[in-house]
Amino acid sequence: MDTEGGHAQRQLTLWRIGVVIAYGASGIAFSSWVSRLPAIRDSLDLTPANIGVLLLCLSLGSFVSVSASGLIVLHFGSKGTIRIGSIMVGAGLVLAGLGTTVLTHPVAVAAGLAVIGLGTGSWNTASNVEGAAVERALGRHIMPRLHGAFSLGTVAGSGLGAWAAWAGLPVAWHLGAAGAVVALSVSVASAWFRADVEPTPGERVYAQDTFEDPQTGPIPILPIADPAGTAPVDNKRMIAQAWRDKRTLLLGVMVLGLALAEGAAGDWVALALADSYHQSDAAGAVGYGLFVTFMTIGRFAGTHVLDRFGRVPVMRACVLLAVFGLALFVFAPVPWVAFVALALWGLGSSLGFPVGMSAAADDPAKAAARVSVVSTIGYGAFLCGPPLLGLLAEHIGILHSLLAVLAMLVVSFLLSPVARKAG
Repeated sequence: MDTEGGHAQRQLTLWRIGVVIAYGASGIAFSSWVSRLPAIRDSLDLTPANIGVLLLCLSLGSFVSVSASGLIVLHFGSKGTIRIGSIMVGAGLVLAGLGTTVLTHPVAVAAGLAVIGLGTGSWNTASNVEGAAVERALGRHIMPRLHGAFSLGTVAGSGLGAWAAWAGLPVAWHLGAAGAVVALSVSVASAWFRADVEPTPGERVYAQDTFEDPQTGPIPILPIADPAGTAPVDNKRMIAQAWRDKRTLLLGVMVLGLALAEGAAGDWVALALADSYHQSDAAGAVGYGLFVTFMTIGRFAGTHVLDRFGRVPVMRACVLLAVFGLALFVFAPVPWVAFVALALWGLGSSLGFPVGMSAAADDPAKAAARVSVVSTIGYGAFLCGPPLLGLLAEHIGILHSLLAVLAMLVVSFLLSPVARKAG
């Protein structure tokens, strides 16, 4: 029994490590191209509106992918979805790099970003489903730390991006290497995933309903079959029911404001520091790195803070901190104050996504469908909001366009009670 228990524990540990790698690689992929956005802008001589159009290509691809992610994950399983998504993102990074340095054509970059978006949307939803399953199997809250792994990936990616900008490394070399690392690492790590069965050609995939631990007995993970196990639930019907669930929709809107705050920082902080505060491209990448560093701190501290104070008070405090940090960044009188504001902004934005994902997965029987709905709304704001800010920035400037995010943060504050643990 001890041997069986030790084997089960090793499986659980490897499963958790594999999911951490998937989250971290997603962060590296995102921050790699974001940190080189000033270089892409300079190489292609783009205006803020042009950049907004480029980002819109990524957002459209992502939104199409994340909108279908519930059905994709239920059909192919989270393992297959994550693996294929990471390969697509790696290929998109290579194409975006070649479009910047070799082809020097915005259409090629736009195509690369669109491929990145198509891979990212379902990959991230599947990661949240897999992460929620690990959280239930472990019996404790780890979702903030999993999203912290994403943030660590963005810190690493932005640090490498700052070094690449300082060293004058061609964008194609940088993004090509990042794409290869992302695709390879996630493909290897996905072998440890356990939230669903292995897909076979011509068959529909349904997740197993328990993780068998010899010491504690069966642990519910992601049940999709009916309680008797005689017939699978209609996947389309599950998704439709999730979209009609009031609490799930309100959770999505709550996440929306904080997701927009996080996404706006990712796409516009480096450019705002370069254009409005007259900092170098390398300093712009460092500023974004500061934002994600404090976001990472908030996520790794989030488990203890949530256990002590609960979801609702923590969410309210986070939103208020994000509002203050964002406003301070926009109206900073000197550059060093803007860098301090980025730290506060990052800390305040840290727990929106992980708390929303955990709350959506409170009922394990409906976790996949509800997580996909909240992910669709949240990632829609994360990905589609920043390009629209670019169009607004064309008329009022990058800094002042960020004030539009504050209105959605107020909505997030008012909806914080919906994150309370479901009965």
